[in-house]
Amino acid sequence: MKLDNDIYVYEWTNPLENNCNSFFIGGGVQALIDPGLMVFLPDLLNRMKEDGVDPEKIQYIINTHSHPDHFEASAAFNENTNIKIAMHGDDIAFLNNIGGRMYGMFGLDTPKVDVDMPLEEGPVKLGDEDFEILHTPGHSPGSISLYWPSRKALFPGDVIFDRNVGRTDFPGGVSTLLKKSILALSQLDVDYFMPGHMGIIVGNENVKRNFRFVIERIFPYI
Repeated sequence: MKLDNDIYVYEWTNPLENNCNSFFIGGGVQALIDPGLMVFLPDLLNRMKEDGVDPEKIQYIINTHSHPDHFEASAAFNENTNIKIAMHGDDIAFLNNIGGRMYGMFGLDTPKVDVDMPLEEGPVKLGDEDFEILHTPGHSPGSISLYWPSRKALFPGDVIFDRNVGRTDFPGGVSTLLKKSILALSQLDVDYFMPGHMGIIVGNENVKRNFRFVIERIFPYI
């Protein structure tokens, strides 16, 4: 679904199967954010084609973290030398250690992904647009949130959702770090809030209201 100009949203709404929301930034960027599980990748690419997006033009795979439901399908892009596969260095290390063993919990083999664009906190140029990489641990050690200042668009992965937060009971999860990350994100100027699960939020005041709800109502329980 085309949300606004070059932002495309692919929400995962099947309650019987686990997968993540995926997002595509078109224009001069051509970035796919969180491709999800391999088994569902053909459906995602077909939905993109229906929106007029040519998957052959993808330049970047941006992974918010290494959990299977977000990251596994990144392996499908290994062979394409025109595509950069990106993830934070701390989650690369996590994947190569206990994080990789999480795949067995879901009956999956740990994917062999050539992450050739290690991310770190700070500004990053994707195509012809300026973005910010925010290191937001708590759900996993190297979780990142991608912020697009010119569009006031935030892609927080599994750090925070609509009236909820990412779980911290998986290996690498730390509730105190998750709260700190959410508090940092709450200071951003955001019109488009596009999390890894559940619904998106549009409108600056609606986004602020969601942060207030999570901080006031959810923080006491994590």
